[in-house]
Amino acid sequence: MEIALQYVTEVWEILLEAAPYVLFGFFVAGLLKGFLPDDFVARHLGSKTKGAVVKASLFGIPLPLCSCGVIPAAAGLRQQGASKGATTSFMISTPETGVDSIAITYALLDPIMTIVRPFAAFISALTAGTLVDMFPEKPKPGKVEFTPLNFKPTTLEKEECTSGCCSSHSVGNTFKEKFTSGMQFAFGELVADIGKWLLIGILIAAVVSTFLPVTFFQDYVGDGLLSMILMVFIGVPMYVCATASTPIAAALALKGLSPGGALVFLLAGPATNAATITVVAQTLGKRVAMIYVSSIAVTSVILGLAVNWLYAKLGLSVFSWINNVEAHEHGIIAYASAILLLFLVGRQFIKRRGHHHGETCGCH
Repeated sequence: MEIALQYVTEVWEILLEAAPYVLFGFFVAGLLKGFLPDDFVARHLGSKTKGAVVKASLFGIPLPLCSCGVIPAAAGLRQQGASKGATTSFMISTPETGVDSIAITYALLDPIMTIVRPFAAFISALTAGTLVDMFPEKPKPGKVEFTPLNFKPTTLEKEECTSGCCSSHSVGNTFKEKFTSGMQFAFGELVADIGKWLLIGILIAAVVSTFLPVTFFQDYVGDGLLSMILMVFIGVPMYVCATASTPIAAALALKGLSPGGALVFLLAGPATNAATITVVAQTLGKRVAMIYVSSIAVTSVILGLAVNWLYAKLGLSVFSWINNVEAHEHGIIAYASAILLLFLVGRQFIKRRGHHHGETCGCH
């Protein structure tokens, strides 16, 4: 009973800490959705120039797209003439980070990681996209290139996604209509896509906090290269979204995982999973899939080592920040936010159960 009570307390504490920042992230995501033109990304990335890879890496960082939503969006970019490199960059930077996950990173980790995470996502996406364009796959004679989801990105909003990942709301012309549409998307469909996975992430984080020994990583793994390689092997096949991966990384940091190791998990976990790798291989080719996975693995480890060096140089520790965060009393805003978040997730869960779509997806 004592362990069960400790576990429930851990879950509630993590939820209290994260909820205000998650709701703020949803709000900003709604603004992006409402006020960013539907064809904005396609117009800027629909070319085969080198600059398109840089733009794709940058544009993917704040966009509120769930991980299943990235696939049709990326296919749409490809149809618009974007290079394989730009498409690859977009598919990496989009799920690795977003306005919601940046907000929760500040809540559960520390300010340094809040800045480092989107920067690292940009570097990993840029590296993969550049390598894909540098080593193009030679077309085989007689083979027609497979281009799935044959639609233009401008029609994406009109399509009804079977997973519920894409918005079916039409955006109006006035400020009020755009704002309302964005908020409906953020606190409706985006909550539906992210909410369940966020709660699963919090439940896993509480398991780590409750049952893993405090000195686990120091005793069994260490805080160097081995811990990062371990995070790659855990993160690559795992189906976890950027927001849900954050509480897990924070819980692992409390058990002695180095900041660099936490970053590797935050990059490799959301960007890769068995389903995404399969789709990349089918749509962009096996060579691109190999570059996709290997560049994420290698880049995340290199960035992890750099982050460990940075923390050591500055004399800082994620562990001390998390302890300080846990020490303070939660105010009325934290409690209200936690209850509101649970209500929003619960409402969407009941809606989804009411009209079952047949396939569940991850999130951005």
